[in-house]
Amino acid sequence: MRILFDQGTPSPLRQSLAAHSVETAYERGWSGLNNGELLTAAEAAGFHLFVTTDQNLRSQQNLAGRRLAILVLPTTRWPRIKQHAAEIVAVVNAIQPGEYRELVWVEQ
Repeated sequence: MRILFDQGTPSPLRQSLAAHSVETAYERGWSGLNNGELLTAAEAAGFHLFVTTDQNLRSQQNLAGRRLAILVLPTTRWPRIKQHAAEIVAVVNAIQPGEYRELVWVEQ
């Protein structure tokens, strides 16, 4: 699966997703695109999943008809994300085209 990380998604997460092809918006030169443009560019480039930490994405964008699956992480903090890496991998492996998933973790 081809995965695109948004700006706030910590790049060390890609090590947990080694079975997939992961790129960042920055690496693609897409840092200046707004979310709508970024989602459209990701779909056009053949990405299957967009991983973001933008909790407002669903309310800011019309996601109807998107082929791109979207996974929203609840934080940008790598130590917190690292604690949930196995859960993230499981969600990534199960997510379907066009699906929107928002993870929620209770603070410990």
